[in-house]
Amino acid sequence: MSMMKNPSVKYRPFPQVPLENRQWPSRTITQAPRWLSTDMRDGNQSLIDPMDADKKSRFFDLLLSLGLKEIEVGFPSAGATEYDFIRGLVDSGRIPDDVFIQVLTQSREDLIKTSFESLAGAKQAIVHVYNAVSPLWRKVVFGMEPAEIKEIARAGATFLRDQAARFPETDWHFEYSPETFSTAELDFSIECCEAVMEVLQPTTDKPIILNLPATVEAATPNIYADQIEYFCRNLPNRDRAVISLHTHNDRGTGVAAAELGLMAGADRVEGCLFGNGERTGNCCLVTVALNLYTQGVDPELDFSDIDKVIQTVEYCNQLPVHPRHPYGGDLVFTAFSGSHQDAIKKGFAARETQNDELWAVPYLPIDPADLGRSYEAVIRVNSQSGKGGFAWVLEQDQGLKLPKKMQAHFSRHVQDLADEVGRELQAGDIWAVFQKTYHLEGEQRFTLVDYEEARAPDGTRVFAGKIAVDGEVRSVSGRGNGLISSVVATLKDGFGISIDVRDYAEHALQAGSDARAAAYVECTGPDGKVIWGVGIDEDVATASVRAILSAANAAG
Repeated sequence: MSMMKNPSVKYRPFPQVPLENRQWPSRTITQAPRWLSTDMRDGNQSLIDPMDADKKSRFFDLLLSLGLKEIEVGFPSAGATEYDFIRGLVDSGRIPDDVFIQVLTQSREDLIKTSFESLAGAKQAIVHVYNAVSPLWRKVVFGMEPAEIKEIARAGATFLRDQAARFPETDWHFEYSPETFSTAELDFSIECCEAVMEVLQPTTDKPIILNLPATVEAATPNIYADQIEYFCRNLPNRDRAVISLHTHNDRGTGVAAAELGLMAGADRVEGCLFGNGERTGNCCLVTVALNLYTQGVDPELDFSDIDKVIQTVEYCNQLPVHPRHPYGGDLVFTAFSGSHQDAIKKGFAARETQNDELWAVPYLPIDPADLGRSYEAVIRVNSQSGKGGFAWVLEQDQGLKLPKKMQAHFSRHVQDLADEVGRELQAGDIWAVFQKTYHLEGEQRFTLVDYEEARAPDGTRVFAGKIAVDGEVRSVSGRGNGLISSVVATLKDGFGISIDVRDYAEHALQAGSDARAAAYVECTGPDGKVIWGVGIDEDVATASVRAILSAANAAG
């Protein structure tokens, strides 16, 4: 078997929705939807090894800590593990007063009965009933006519109403899903929902939740948005219903479909953290929430410590979060490309001088710090990186702000190391080669021992000091217009090292009275070759002396 040259003989394009004057394309999402986590049901059903009670308990606590107010805690009729866990939540009093737990059940009396019994005694709860309505399911799975499918929905709603009456101590809310909505006739889905509403008699104060699932994503997300807008326009008593979305990711656009569905009039989004649902997954609540956040909308969910969220999800699901997953992946804020690194570095530098908090850093749609991530991993260095990359790492790790021309000089050494080792370079690797290149560690021909600076009667400066030369301490002196020129004169008169200083820069490495300073000198030797020196010391003047000796070590 292989892919067909003419797939149209086997597959058909999804039909357009007859929607005139559609409004959703010009709308903007301005507030957070109601959120429902289905991690403990849809997410759990998609695992090779479903969560045990301990993992479900840990996941439940995580969802509460994030601010979820509606949590689908399981499918109680699926087995004892599910049922007992839900009963445990209720009996132990672990459900906060402002949180609704929800259970899912097919539209069958015995399953609905079990579902209510699992929730008995809860302060408030949502029972979610569903039945498939699309032509494929009607014909292939059930062998039923539309009227029979509609009757299943109506009968399920009737049994919901009657079971709720048995447990009046609980504030019951109801959700109905015309399952396979995305591949069903829109008018028939509306008919089924209308039949359910006629039985349950929702009000504007206590509306029914109508969930419109893309059970299998079969079209582009704009088609799903058209379906949602069509449904909202044509549903009788729309004000008595909360329209909920449950998008799957078969085409890879579950998040986009949910966002466009909200623009089309929906009120609520169902999904899992990091999109862990059946088959290719479902809508990722993290992505939708943080997409809103980057548009200035409070998602009312807190991902301030996203690494802790990932750690818990990976433990409970035994599935890794992909390193490229939006917002959460290990590499989503990381740049290896030289041009990307340069742009990001300039973006952070620009933030230091701006007068507002507006976030505008190239390649970073969100501030990693808002999610508890450090800036250290934003730029990482390998053989694809440029001078901006290692310069950023040195600044973050050592506080060094290399002059631009020095970055170009040092980049050759970093590139040689990256090519040699054939892997990502860590901060320690870069610092080691920096120290070696600029003679800050290891064997050094010239090492400063001590010095004094004095002003001569003619206004010139005199450098008098002790310098170890190949391990032997020598007393030397020199005269110049300033400290640096007097050290240069000392090297020429005492050791025959002739260098000219072309440029000089310095900065503090950290704030405070005991702050160290870094000094950089660009020099040329007698042959015109450019030589760089670096000095680091608690005293900025001493740092400049060490920088000249660093250049002398390179020249010598």
